[in-house]
Amino acid sequence: MKNFWNNPISPQNKRGTKTSILQGLSAAWPICLGYIPIGLAFGVLAQKAGLYPIEIMLMSILVFAGSSQFIAVSMLSTGAGALSIILTTFAVNLRHLLMSSSLAVFLGNATRRKLTLFAYGVTDESFAVNYTRFSGKIWSVNRALVVNHTANLAWIVSSVIGGYSGRFIHQGAFGIDYALTAMFICLLILQLKSRLYVLTAVIAGAVAVILSLTIPGSSYIVLASIIAATTVLGLKKWGAK
Repeated sequence: MKNFWNNPISPQNKRGTKTSILQGLSAAWPICLGYIPIGLAFGVLAQKAGLYPIEIMLMSILVFAGSSQFIAVSMLSTGAGALSIILTTFAVNLRHLLMSSSLAVFLGNATRRKLTLFAYGVTDESFAVNYTRFSGKIWSVNRALVVNHTANLAWIVSSVIGGYSGRFIHQGAFGIDYALTAMFICLLILQLKSRLYVLTAVIAGAVAVILSLTIPGSSYIVLASIIAATTVLGLKKWGAK
């Protein structure tokens, strides 16, 4: 504490912190706009499944994984047991291994505390936004943390509001059932920076559709991503030769 008080934050550091926060908020607001209708939809479904607003809030804080939360609520409404819900959501979230490994190369200098906070906030949407900016060499861990936790706050608040107002909102009202799909399409478009990215997306989509017919659960998503990335990487090296 003594060192802290004897060495106050310099004006330059204050400006740098403010800039990081503003840039993080600027990158996070499209995610927040997508999370609001999806969070409302989740809150409505959770309320209709018998969860109280406090339970909805705790799930959003402790889990913070939209697809897994939707699946968990759906399974709860059908009377599924705790073990089956845990195993199913674990399998669905295996894709986070791919996302985390992709981001790890940019986080080598981060402290353990920041890595812990960052890992908690990794989602499909925040990964897409942060990875694009990290790849452009214009991003930092602090900016990425702002993105993650701003999106987290938007998700928690919107899901709780949906839980409180679930009795007044129909499940399919205002197109909220399509909001998740629309947001993923927008995030995909932002990453299509060259023909190789487009080819990767096409292969991944086609393989995922084929594998979904034979592989139960959502593990086919991870497998399709690996196959598409490996195929395009091989084509790229072959073309270079």
